[in-house]
Amino acid sequence: MRGLLLLLQIISAVALIISVLLHTAKGEGLGGIGGSAKIFGTPKGMEKGLDRVTWGCAITFLSVSILLAILKI
Repeated sequence: MRGLLLLLQIISAVALIISVLLHTAKGEGLGGIGGSAKIFGTPKGMEKGLDRVTWGCAITFLSVSILLAILKI
């Protein structure tokens, strides 16, 4: 049980990090310096799907973290 929960937490943490990094930037940030900020645009539908994946990963990570804290494993 402990190993399964820890494995699920690690997988959800990595998936959460990856899904956050895949989001498009809302502002220009450092990309505006070289003039390449708006080269990589994504369609709205893809961004909406990525939002759902990110929320799912976040909910899974938080749920497993709380469960591990309650069980004191």
